[in-house]
Amino acid sequence: MKPPWPGPRIPPKPFANWRPWRSLVSRGVKTSWLWKRNSIVLGVILLGAIGLYGLALVSAGSLLVVEDPPAQADVIVVLGGDGPPRAAQAAKLWHEGKAPLVLVTGYGDCDFIRDMLVRSGVDFAAVSTECLSLSTWENATFTQPILTGMGAKRAILVTSWFHSRRAVKRFRFVMPQIQWISLPAQRTVSLWRLAINGDGVQVFKEYAKALFYDVRSSFVRDLPPVQVGLSS
Repeated sequence: MKPPWPGPRIPPKPFANWRPWRSLVSRGVKTSWLWKRNSIVLGVILLGAIGLYGLALVSAGSLLVVEDPPAQADVIVVLGGDGPPRAAQAAKLWHEGKAPLVLVTGYGDCDFIRDMLVRSGVDFAAVSTECLSLSTWENATFTQPILTGMGAKRAILVTSWFHSRRAVKRFRFVMPQIQWISLPAQRTVSLWRLAINGDGVQVFKEYAKALFYDVRSSFVRDLPPVQVGLSS
């Protein structure tokens, strides 16, 4: 039998249903799962990048290099940017009698390369420089009037091995009337050593640069002659 009046109300205990350990455990499980997931994603990305980098280096010999059979030419054109090996290759070709003249092109190290050529025994009077161009694109554009003035019909192009395809393609595009012979400086280190030094990164970047030049060239047709200074 119920009492005729309600009994005293007992207030609920504060935080009676709060279980702090449950919240902490839930957060810990979620954080651990997110950490594992992110670690896996980052690991996959890292492995993919390493694999792509290695593939780019292994494939560089067939995809980035153009080396033609040696032949006689009117001039040897040396591109600046990686002075010592390019200068050594140009000096070797000059001493072999492949061409009587050398033209060095590129801002920054054109005089340095000329001095290296002279120290290697190349006749000072045989070396000319073009020191205004800032890129491979400008190397070709700025040497066009110089080579035209020389009356060059055949020229040897000297650059780094991994740079040779993009370079000779650009020079052939700008000066199709000249027969271009690509004889780049050779790779002197193993692929393993190349992968861990700065040159490996340059090789990797060369793929993007080559693609950019292909796209850019497709939008460029007739190029006006560029008048630049020639020093010797």
